[in-house]
Amino acid sequence: MALDPKLLEILVDPLTKAPLAYDRERQELVSIESALAYPIREDIPIMLEDEARKLSIDEVDAWRKKR
Repeated sequence: MALDPKLLEILVDPLTKAPLAYDRERQELVSIESALAYPIREDIPIMLEDEARKLSIDEVDAWRKKR
C-alpha cells in the first residue's frame, strides 16, 4: 500500500523540521538535511532517529539530484 500523499505533506524530519521525500521502493521517508531514512512499517512511518538508517554521501547526492 502506498503512503497517503496528505500524510507526506504533514510529516517533516523530527530533527531538522525539513520536508521528507518518499522512497516507495525501500518504504522509507528520506531526509536529505539529516541524511537519514525513516522506515515505514505496516504503512506507519517510524519517525525515530534510533530507527532511521544513515544515508551514504552518494545516496544524499542522488536525492539532491532528484529534487
